[in-house]
Amino acid sequence: MITNSSVVDVRVDVPSATIILNRPQSKNALNLDTIKKLSLAFSDIHQEKNVAAVILTGSSDSFCSGTDLKEMSASLEDENSREKWHDETMAMNDLVESMLRFPKPIIAAVNGPAVGVGLALVLASDLVVASPNAKFGSPETKRGLVAGLVAPLLAFRLGASTAMKLTLTGRHLDADEALSIGLSHETVKDDLLWARANEMAKELSGNSPLAMKMTKTLINETIGEHFLTSLNLGTANSAAARTTESAKEGVDAFVEKRPPNWP
Repeated sequence: MITNSSVVDVRVDVPSATIILNRPQSKNALNLDTIKKLSLAFSDIHQEKNVAAVILTGSSDSFCSGTDLKEMSASLEDENSREKWHDETMAMNDLVESMLRFPKPIIAAVNGPAVGVGLALVLASDLVVASPNAKFGSPETKRGLVAGLVAPLLAFRLGASTAMKLTLTGRHLDADEALSIGLSHETVKDDLLWARANEMAKELSGNSPLAMKMTKTLINETIGEHFLTSLNLGTANSAAARTTESAKEGVDAFVEKRPPNWP
């Protein structure tokens, strides 16, 4: 049975199911509660035999703005927060791995900014359709953080050179740039975004579910055998980076809308 929460909504329109990140006040940023509910939504849809593909999107004008930095800033003063950030990074790692192992195709319908761990959600999806307002970026180095999930996902999907460029510079790509490097597969108008994603789901519904599941396993787990190890190492680095003085200064500077003064 599929249930909705206050931060993650699920809608079934056979042959697709749509998962909607619904924290518009924070541009659909992720915290531990949202990550857990997103994982639960995928688990629920896993049982829906009539669903051929899952559409992942965001409410309002954002896909996902990444980790909730306001929450992070508020808790970085607390030395006991280290366990919390470890739990959150591990939960995000588990979510990404579950998406990579999810038996049905996942279509990211990117309706606005997808940055930080929001970009990780896009990269963990199988097909990506974007609106002209979509933005893709990994700004962690600008916040004193490490893109522990995004970096290995980028390297796996698009190559180490692209991963290095995007994670070190922290610059954002617009929809045209994302399409040109294969980060997204199509660009459609805002008001047609979900309809196109649902059309793709209908196309996929004519394929063998078992063959699609085996194909995902071949690409994500067999060809990408060492990638999953890199993902776990990246998660550990991401959690460690959150406990540094650089992270505190970078996150505080972002929240206070000022340039960082790196230690």
